Amino acid sequence: MFAKHRTTGYNGYAVQWSPFFEHKLAVATASNFGLVGNGRLHILNVGAGPAAGQITVERVFDTQDGLFDVCWSEVNENQLVTASGDGSIKLWDTTLADFPIQNWHEHQREVFSVNWNLVRKDSFLSASWDNTIKLWTQNSPTSLQTFKGHSHCVYSAMWSPHSPSLFASCSGDHTVKLWDTNSPAPIQTILAHGNEVLSLDWNKYQDHTVVTGSVDHTIKVWDMRRPDREVNCLRGHEYAVRKVKCSPHSGSLVASTSYDMTMRIWDITTGDMIEIHDAHTEFVLGVDFNLYRDREIATCAWDESVHVFQPRCLM
Repeated sequence: MFAKHRTTGYNGYAVQWSPFFEHKLAVATASNFGLVGNGRLHILNVGAGPAAGQITVERVFDTQDGLFDVCWSEVNENQLVTASGDGSIKLWDTTLADFPIQNWHEHQREVFSVNWNLVRKDSFLSASWDNTIKLWTQNSPTSLQTFKGHSHCVYSAMWSPHSPSLFASCSGDHTVKLWDTNSPAPIQTILAHGNEVLSLDWNKYQDHTVVTGSVDHTIKVWDMRRPDREVNCLRGHEYAVRKVKCSPHSGSLVASTSYDMTMRIWDITTGDMIEIHDAHTEFVLGVDFNLYRDREIATCAWDESVHVFQPRCLM
């Protein structure tokens, strides 16, 4: 199965499947490659069975600046938050009007990632080019905490799926930092790559395993208990690795996207690259595994398209 949807006039930055509905996909996009202009949040319905291969638009929400990330609420199936180039974070409800139901604007520069707490489910993180990470709840008009420690843009901050207070962040300062919300300072720092670290994710099956992707073209697997060197280094991308995503269905599978216009799937236990998706014609930025259809993956790219498909290695 291969389905394609055009986000005409808008370049894809991030995709996330709903944690509640197997058919619902959110896509964060920006016009003019995110450099200047508007953004658009797309809520898509992806068919299955006889309707496999069909993608329809449920809603779109327009914003005054580009959208760089999106994440669904873990407590309300209709709500999701977006990260914007103007430094704002917006909470949307797909059943309500065209405007956000909450708008926060504390970051001084672009917000590049948002991530909902998978354990407590009551809060989310934002990471910004202003070198900070902020902790939020949807009912508070201001952030609850600001975490400072990185010396460059923070590209991503991701909650541990195993702990209610632990999260990791990656930055242009080449490091990965481990944080606990009970402490204002990082509890661990790893010099992870020889260049900017653009993405990270936690392994869902191994408590202490984090995967990172970098401008240095590599993906690294880390055991946070032994930070002196990586467990594995995965090589194959020809340009910067923009996104890494651990499979929710297998402890050994990781997907990655890159400026080499590909999405790749890796076995982190062997270090083998087991799939290349090269159907995009521009930088591939977003990737996510469907939580309910365990063979289904979505990607988005700067070619103004979203792809939903079943990689051969998962069939």
